[in-house]
Amino acid sequence: MKKFIFPLMGLFAIVFLTGCNFDIPAEISTSEREYVTVNSEDSASAEEEYESAYKILNNNETSFTEEELEKGKISFEEYYDLDSLGRCTGAFASVGTDLMPDDDREDISEVYPTGWEQTNYGSIDNGGWLYNRCHLIAYCLTGENDNEKNLITGTRYLNIEGMWQMEESVKFYLEENPNNHVLYRVTPDFDGNNLLASGVEIEAKSVEDDGLEFHVYCYNIQPNITIDYATGESEETK
Repeated sequence: MKKFIFPLMGLFAIVFLTGCNFDIPAEISTSEREYVTVNSEDSASAEEEYESAYKILNNNETSFTEEELEKGKISFEEYYDLDSLGRCTGAFASVGTDLMPDDDREDISEVYPTGWEQTNYGSIDNGGWLYNRCHLIAYCLTGENDNEKNLITGTRYLNIEGMWQMEESVKFYLEENPNNHVLYRVTPDFDGNNLLASGVEIEAKSVEDDGLEFHVYCYNIQPNITIDYATGESEETK
């Protein structure tokens, strides 16, 4: 049986007990580490050094209950109501191949999640746009398109270097084990009344075997960009 684990390393890879590696894009290496300024009305500190796009929580172990694991033997998806500020509060699913879409994702540009203060910077690859509309549960997993309960404002770094890597590991596991399910829960982390999430907590665990499990926190940051999480406004770090 293949075991998917998440080591906290300079280069992110999913390692199997079979000895082969499924490599996905690397994070910022130690030599390329950047200072990322965090500026918010509610921030305790103005500057932190992030060594990775994510951190492992609870020794990579999830907090799913036995009842949730039992429920997860059948595919489902749940998207929680927006809060009083219009912010996403979370999404929970048991992902099976029956939920995974065959069609390409449609346009989602009419959804404006909280903190959407889009800005273009030359330092950001692939067009320079700071923000993406980030699905809490990826379209490739459940086929959910423009559901406002499932979309937050996230930096390109969060979307590509953080969340995408987790989503791809679940997708790959299910492609290898098409009769199985993965419990997948994503909870955005908003500090106080901030409109932009500081990050997202992601838990994933395969239901029918011990083949996949991880529990991580992905940072909603962008190297060399100062972000005000109260509003979503930003500027290049000076």
